[in-house]
Order: sequence, then structure tokens, then C-alpha cells
Amino acid sequence: MTEMTDIERLVAIEDIKLLKARRDRAVDTKDWDTYLSLHAPDHQSHNDGFPSWNSADEMIANVKRILDHTRITVHHSHTPEITFDGSTVAKGIWAMEDNIFWKQDGEDHWLHGFGFYHETYEKRDGQWVFTRRRLQRTQVRTSPGGVLDPTALTTDVPAGPE
Repeated sequence: MTEMTDIERLVAIEDIKLLKARRDRAVDTKDWDTYLSLHAPDHQSHNDGFPSWNSADEMIANVKRILDHTRITVHHSHTPEITFDGSTVAKGIWAMEDNIFWKQDGEDHWLHGFGFYHETYEKRDGQWVFTRRRLQRTQVRTSPGGVLDPTALTTDVPAGPE
């Protein structure tokens, strides 16, 4: 393992925090090109309750479908615990809170989740990128009857062009 100086470690931590902030902003603003660019092509992702996704392309296709333009999202990530396995590999655990709002069968629905992101990052071509993410919610509150399952969702707003 390559040792990092204190300054190198602090700079890397700040770079990873910016990576995470850009991810939250990109998903909430539906900036899918930026969102994809933050992930390694071989990124693996698992959200509790959904199948695992084994590439960045597979992940982005599913996230775009689940959180399409008919859903308003608000993601907050807090209090990171970032550790290093060398100068180009890191792990992070982030406390998280997310809110998702949508219409279903003519009614307003919502999901309010709390939990933790467990992530790994690698510095590739001079930039930190996500290589693995697992979302583990510890508490989920939903509106009565609300379903946020991409195979069962119905909305009152027709899908727009991709």
C-alpha cells in the first residue's frame, strides 16, 4: 500500500466529498450525463429491495427509469467516514436521507428514507470515481398506498423524450 501524507489524504477526502456532492446534485436535477461520468464503467450498485446492477450503463438506465422526470427527488448525504486502502482506493460510509415525490393514480405520494451509503472509490486517470455503492436504508416512510417499484409504477404524467 502506498502511504499518503496528511495533506494528500485531506485533499483526497475533499475530492471524494465533491464527488458525492456532484452525485446528489446530478440525480436530483436529472443531469444523467454528469451522473454517469462520476461512475467507473465497471461500477456495481445495489439498493435494498432491487436487483444488483453490474455496470455503470445498467445502473444509469435503471436510475433514469425509477427516478424519471415525473418524480421529484431530494438527496442529502452527511457525516462521511472515508478510509483509504492506498493512494488510489478508498471506502466511504455516508449517512443519508432521501425524499421522493410522485403522482400515482391521481394522488400525491412520497417516500422518505434514512440510512447509509456504503461506497468504494478509485482514482482513475487522475479523478476519483465511484466503483461500488450499496444503499442500506434503516428507516423508510411512505405515503399510504405509495409504490416506488419500477415494474409497478404508474404515473399521471406521460414519459417525455429521452
